[in-house]
Amino acid sequence: MNDPTRPSATQGRTDIRVHEADFDVGHEIAQLRAGNAAIGAVATFIGVCRDINDGDHVAELVLEHYPGMTEKALGAIADEARGRWDVIDILIIHRVGRMLPTDQIVFVAVTSAHRGEAFAACEFLMDFLKTRAPFWKKEQTPAGSRWVDAREADDAAAGRWG
Repeated sequence: MNDPTRPSATQGRTDIRVHEADFDVGHEIAQLRAGNAAIGAVATFIGVCRDINDGDHVAELVLEHYPGMTEKALGAIADEARGRWDVIDILIIHRVGRMLPTDQIVFVAVTSAHRGEAFAACEFLMDFLKTRAPFWKKEQTPAGSRWVDAREADDAAAGRWG
């Protein structure tokens, strides 16, 4: 947890991007680590579009959002993570638009001096992205298109953070 008596390793940055373009995970991690010897850990999560959901084949996924509102919500989630753990950098990239199975959807990376804080912050960010971030998902299935409802499991995961 964040210890107010211990100074942060460095003044970190929060980078939030919401766009249609794919991302290069290796490049993004290299950019985060570049020249910062205070970083001792990098924890990441990559969310990928599946071809099955709720037992049905998914041919494509369309993600919608409200520009400006979405970035503000993601920033608030990142700020909350910074308040809980001593992290250096937070990177959140979330794609919108049309995606096919195997396409990357979301990338979250957290750097810190120590692995425990990086892991916890990364997991927290993903749990809250799934429940608080204003994204809407529409799947194309053999039966037609459908909006994806919030999942109780996602709410339960976020609820454990108090």
